[in-house]
Amino acid sequence: MSLNPVEGGGRERTTQMSRFFVKNGMECTILTTDLGLTKECVKDLEGINVVALRCLNKRFYIPKFSFSKIKIIIENVDIIHLMGHWTLLNAIVYLMSRYLNKPYCICPAGSLPIFGRSQIIKRFYNWVIGRRIIQNASCHVAISENEIPYFMEYGVSLESISIIPNGVNNNEYLADDTFDFKKKLDLEDISFILFLGRLNLIKGPDLLLEAFYNIKNNLQDFHLVFAGPDDGMLSELKQMVDEYQLNDRIHFIGYLGGADKSNAYHAADLLVIPSRQEAMSIVALEAGISGTPVLLTDQCGFNVIEKIDGGKVVQASVKGIELGLIEILRDKDRLKSMGSNLKQYTYDNFTWDSVIGKYLTLFKQILEVTEPNNKLE
Repeated sequence: MSLNPVEGGGRERTTQMSRFFVKNGMECTILTTDLGLTKECVKDLEGINVVALRCLNKRFYIPKFSFSKIKIIIENVDIIHLMGHWTLLNAIVYLMSRYLNKPYCICPAGSLPIFGRSQIIKRFYNWVIGRRIIQNASCHVAISENEIPYFMEYGVSLESISIIPNGVNNNEYLADDTFDFKKKLDLEDISFILFLGRLNLIKGPDLLLEAFYNIKNNLQDFHLVFAGPDDGMLSELKQMVDEYQLNDRIHFIGYLGGADKSNAYHAADLLVIPSRQEAMSIVALEAGISGTPVLLTDQCGFNVIEKIDGGKVVQASVKGIELGLIEILRDKDRLKSMGSNLKQYTYDNFTWDSVIGKYLTLFKQILEVTEPNNKLE
């Protein structure tokens, strides 16, 4: 829908896997809208053909398009990868791919459940075309095991689902100027808990804020930093901070990218992901490759973090987050050990150099079935 870096997870997966497709010798085109697209975004995708359709409606990402232009794009590719689910762009490309008999795979990235706003519109979308987009795909990519049941609710067989997790580019998280980062926030000698993501109901920042308030006396050594763009909740969260009289311990610092984001991860004592629903959190991997331990809810698709002692998994509730924070923050030496464990596990399993191989294998299998004479080199 958008290559604006503020959009987060889906955009990050799209851009990173496209870079690594090119790195592995493939040609790659990204079809998107021009919403939030800057010259810097395009420059950052050197070697990738970016086709940006003019966005006519920001709320629903409605693009201005012509079927003839879409037809030319799809005629010149071997395989299509649809990202997300609730988009008109996916529907347009789906119809053309069926017309041209081109194989496509679908990666909803956690978007299949009907959650949040516009539920009536989403049900209508599924009734008109959404379910067919999912059902008729040549392959279905889940980014974690907890996404599989949602595919099956759409009538997808277990055999057609491949798990290809989110990845992280470890070279983007080398910046480690923690002193300068903390100085900008007047936190030089203060430990802090980090939330990084959109300030949106589904991400659960309100759950974290309420939990922090309830146990503030247990966390007197810590501040709480919210880093991320406003997606409908900033005013509500600031009102909560005023009511709780926590203005001296809560910080809203807006969107972070590049070296600033890396510095934030390295500077934080703990990353908290209080999501109400999520397929697999990319920020958990970003924190992990930075050596920062993570507390996340059991709705984030990354429960393995507890098995490898890289963090803690809690219920997606205020009480669950409260108990988790008290337990994980009582021993700062163990926090460092968790961070080291998570860094090694992330490096061994979730760098894009290794994740992209799963995609290449899957694409080759699809093309061998659909076009036996077509080889993906």
